[in-house]
Amino acid sequence: MVDVLGLLLVVIVHSAGIQDRDGAQQVLTALVARFPRLQLIWADGGYAGQLVTWVTTMLQRTLVIVKRPRHTQGFQGLQWRWIVERTFGWLNRSRRLSKDFEALPETTETWIRIAMIHLMVRRLAARRVTFSDRLSERPVVSRNSLETP
Repeated sequence: MVDVLGLLLVVIVHSAGIQDRDGAQQVLTALVARFPRLQLIWADGGYAGQLVTWVTTMLQRTLVIVKRPRHTQGFQGLQWRWIVERTFGWLNRSRRLSKDFEALPETTETWIRIAMIHLMVRRLAARRVTFSDRLSERPVVSRNSLETP
């Protein structure tokens, strides 16, 4: 589960034998426990059906299904779906996550968290301006430019 910036909120990896719609209950329960003020959740069309009712009755939250517009031909990015796809792209840049090497779901969850930490630290480091950086931004004044003709 990611926020609107594509940053990780909750990750739960389960076996391939569990349908995403069924595994979503575990993810959404963890999400609400971790972020109790969260009221609105967007989900892909694959999660439509009984999950919407379950979220409303059991979690007292609103689950909105993002649907593809009718009569649309070809590819069209969905309003909120691209955020999740972009996050998958970021995670796939991690060599360890590009293939399914892990035997335990917990190990995969850990590597996903490590990849997101790496992404966030790189972003924060790119924005960090130190005192020495500010000094180097000052224009260099040479001795020749101070002399008058």
